[in-house]
Amino acid sequence: MTGTSLDGLDAAVVAIKGNGLAMRVDLVDQVAVPLPAELSRDLRAMAEQVPRTTGDIAWTLAAFTRFHLESLLPLAKRRVIDLVAVHGQTVFHAPPLSWQAFAPAPLAHGLGVPVVCDLRAADLADGGQGAPITPLADLILFGHPHERRVVVNLGGFCNITRLPPGREPSAVGGGDVCACNQILDAVARQVLGLPYDRDGRRAWAGATRRAAVDDLVERLDAQSKLGRSLGTGDELTAWIDAHSDEAPDDLARSACAAIAAVIATAAKSGGAPQRLIVAGGGVRNKALIFELAHRAGCPVTLSDDLGTPATLREAMAMAVLGALCQDGVPITLSQITGAERPSRAGLWCLP
Repeated sequence: MTGTSLDGLDAAVVAIKGNGLAMRVDLVDQVAVPLPAELSRDLRAMAEQVPRTTGDIAWTLAAFTRFHLESLLPLAKRRVIDLVAVHGQTVFHAPPLSWQAFAPAPLAHGLGVPVVCDLRAADLADGGQGAPITPLADLILFGHPHERRVVVNLGGFCNITRLPPGREPSAVGGGDVCACNQILDAVARQVLGLPYDRDGRRAWAGATRRAAVDDLVERLDAQSKLGRSLGTGDELTAWIDAHSDEAPDDLARSACAAIAAVIATAAKSGGAPQRLIVAGGGVRNKALIFELAHRAGCPVTLSDDLGTPATLREAMAMAVLGALCQDGVPITLSQITGAERPSRAGLWCLP
């Protein structure tokens, strides 16, 4: 899994016992590999819709797949791998179109195992938004017989999964909420002069500014009510320019406060949860987590404490979704994506 921050690849090896929604999942190995600067730059250019030749795009995809192969080979040498599920890099998302760029054949050939990717395409073809695609995986990883939980993914765009007590898929809710790391990373690049605000240190040193917070809350709240998945064109980076007179650290802290406020409101919208489970790259930002815990109204638990490292939640979810695809189980839920008839997903490449 590579996210919108384009800083590295997170891979998880999981042992799966059982089939379908009854499967049990255990993390057995992992690797995190920094993305080479040139490859990160080229993928970001694609995501930002910078015009490029088809040849340049082809070379970028080849390098991206080769990076996956080189990163996964050490894991494959330590144990037998039966299936690889790859998300790919989202370089465009505006339903009914979405592109998770990846070229699977060299990976399947190099590892000698089946590869499944392009996991959103079937949902889009069925009239859905193609996102979020992780709620069924969240049900398997975090479902609880008695506790009402909300899983909060602090990624480029925040999405949530509402898990009522039990394991009934039709009762699961959720959706995209608002821009999250897209804004925080843009603040870091444009205002702080950094690729990202490591651990939220600069935001932690700053103070919230009422006008900046209120303005961003209004913009983010409008996003949360769109009732669709978020992607290209939803980054809201114009807010940064509108408040360029604020001190850099204060702007970073204000972004954290506004994002946390909108996420907390969305988490409560389906009924007050008994626990928020947070995961995704944003958990490293201590200012964001502090602001969210301050507003949540219930315990906030890192997914690490439940057996799923926060930075590997999406990678583990991809493994679960790949296994569900192999079992013939549709991986999306119509009440979340809007698909008319969720069907078996995935583009398969055999060695």
